[in-house]
Amino acid sequence: MIQITTVVGARPNFVKMAPILQEIHRRPNCKARLVHTGQHYSPEMSASFFDELNIPEPDVNLEVGSGTHTVQTAHVMMGLEKDFANRPDLVLVVGDVNSTVAASLVAAKMGIPVAHVEAGLRSFDRRMPEEINRLVTDTLSDYLFASEPAGVKNLLAEGVPQEKIFLVGNVMIDTLLQFRDKAAQSGVLDRLGLKKGGYCVATLHRPSNVDDIEHLARLVDVLSDVAKKLPVVFPVHPRTRERLAAAKVATDSLMLSAPLGYLEFLNLTAEARLVLTDSGGIQEETTILNVPCLTLRENTERPITIEEGTNRLVGVNPEDVRKAAMEALEMPPRIAKAPDLWDGRASARILDVIERTIR
Repeated sequence: MIQITTVVGARPNFVKMAPILQEIHRRPNCKARLVHTGQHYSPEMSASFFDELNIPEPDVNLEVGSGTHTVQTAHVMMGLEKDFANRPDLVLVVGDVNSTVAASLVAAKMGIPVAHVEAGLRSFDRRMPEEINRLVTDTLSDYLFASEPAGVKNLLAEGVPQEKIFLVGNVMIDTLLQFRDKAAQSGVLDRLGLKKGGYCVATLHRPSNVDDIEHLARLVDVLSDVAKKLPVVFPVHPRTRERLAAAKVATDSLMLSAPLGYLEFLNLTAEARLVLTDSGGIQEETTILNVPCLTLRENTERPITIEEGTNRLVGVNPEDVRKAAMEALEMPPRIAKAPDLWDGRASARILDVIERTIR
């Protein structure tokens, strides 16, 4: 029996880990232990994802809560060191959040093999905390499961041995394809009074966009201009809500909401005319959903969403964002090509590798 300890912390982890846990439970030769680090503790950011994605109750919840990156990472590491004393055969982590790098550090120091799902993604911007987490985690990992060819290329360029790298596809798309029909029954459009293809969705949470109050205010002005064309639904991240309140930014023209559960947000995104975001995962989801996406960042670690998908990198200058948004609303939506291996089977390929190589 292969004992696999899986670690989840923030919202994107739940979406990526759900199909992996399902696949582990389908394999009689594998057993999963789920550790929830408890970094998000509001129902919208944590509990709802467990319920909606059929994730089992965690074996342990570290209840770390909020804090600086250093505080969160340190508290997660201390909790995981105790939990890893049971010596699993493998610690499996996903994505690029603080719990991912914390688990990798503890496992590596304890001599426990590490598997990193979504390995090799690079923005080449070390000002992003996620980039540091990705670099450290990949350096420590024994199994590097890449979601797109750029990940493989980056890892090889960094000197990672070919035999450690596996191109398996995108587990986030496994979840999207599994739950898309269920999400369509969420009723969120009726609840918000929206029509299919008749609104835009916006999300902002990265420090580069929300920490400078003047810059955030200018971006909100852009969204308000877009709202003159079509309604703009803006599910507000707690970090962003704090900044908006501090800046006293006028948001009357926007449809603000609390953070949404996975199914409602997936349905909202799937039926949108345009998405404006600084999120990483939304770039991937809109590619599969064939929804135009403007990414308000100077870089992306997911280049395949631009090469083959509907994503366009527009930077953070408000005037550039305004111009790109108006152009996108005038042009017919681009038909995206689903990247290779983004077919709902990435989790199965990951478990195939683990079963084949761990004895």
